[in-house]
Amino acid sequence: MTTTATTQPQVAAGLRGVVVGDTRISYVDGERGQLMYRGIDIHDLARYATFEEVAYLLWFSALPSREHLQTFHADLARRRSLPDPILAILGEVPATATPMDVLRTAVSAIALFDPQAKETTPQSNLEKAQRLTAVLPTILAAFYRLSHDHDPVPPRSDLASAANFLYMLSGQEPDPQAARLLDVALVLHADHGMNASTFASIVTAATLADMYAAVTSAIATLKGPLHGGANEGVITNLLHIGSIDAVDAWVAEKLARHEKIMGFGHAVYKTHDPRAVELKRIAREAGERAGTTKWLEMTERMEQAVWEQRKLYANVDLYSACVYYTLGIPPEYFTPVFAMSRVTGWCAHLIEQYANNKLIRPAEHYVGPRDVRYVPLAERTNDIPIVETD
Repeated sequence: MTTTATTQPQVAAGLRGVVVGDTRISYVDGERGQLMYRGIDIHDLARYATFEEVAYLLWFSALPSREHLQTFHADLARRRSLPDPILAILGEVPATATPMDVLRTAVSAIALFDPQAKETTPQSNLEKAQRLTAVLPTILAAFYRLSHDHDPVPPRSDLASAANFLYMLSGQEPDPQAARLLDVALVLHADHGMNASTFASIVTAATLADMYAAVTSAIATLKGPLHGGANEGVITNLLHIGSIDAVDAWVAEKLARHEKIMGFGHAVYKTHDPRAVELKRIAREAGERAGTTKWLEMTERMEQAVWEQRKLYANVDLYSACVYYTLGIPPEYFTPVFAMSRVTGWCAHLIEQYANNKLIRPAEHYVGPRDVRYVPLAERTNDIPIVETD
């Protein structure tokens, strides 16, 4: 919001176009459909890099050497185990809790077991970034197992992040292709500029709250269906539609009612979302591996129908839903898996924020009444509106 002595404040709805600061982490060009991490194009990273390489890149500003990558992998692997009290909490969670609720609570609780939780030095922040990235998959897999009356599967230090998550989820080591498909999806979700959850995290960090608190804020923000929760909505729609022949009519009916279709449109991209391009590619690989491309074909048909009727581009959520579902990840875990990747980006931005911190305190444009007289209690009548609550 800007203002001068002679004009009213100009409000940027949703803070669109408002620049909150400088960054060296990721670059998003919505007009050209470009995304870069530390200057490297997302298409190159998706095709050639691993998730661990991307995490290293985001935190250390450069790709690791082979030796550094091995050390980095070992640093993450030795931080994967959960404290017994956290496992106990996961075992007592009500059946009505969603995995995102559990993830938010567990991350907040883990801070209680870190003696340096309140430290915000560069080294302590890097330690927390590694711990959070290592432990989020363990939280999710452990809760999934416990909620299905199975014992948690301990993490393995010899597996990379994506393979280890699939192993802890099912109890069986995944085949290399499945692990690589999830690995690419994690690369694509790792960071995306100043999105809603990242902004929430740096607002929290700017008060000099610790990184656990900031990541808890980010997880709570990612939970919303207009942010990370959209991919769960995509698969829910596909399952409801049921077959490719029913897609066109379903899309037409939704658009006729002016209802939003999850997986389309973006606050930044005015053309193809580059992440969706790569996810569409690996969705085909996932389908062929699973022996059915039904969900891919339905998704492609939906993309075509929405384009023909409303000229909206697919976003990252449309094809990520297809990939996750085909890999056997339950729909209620789609958004948590998103968080499992995005935590690397959150931590990169938090490290950057703590290094050059300033309290974030925007103004607002007041449009309410002024100079209202206070009415003493004895003079108030039933003519004064009463705010009712449910």
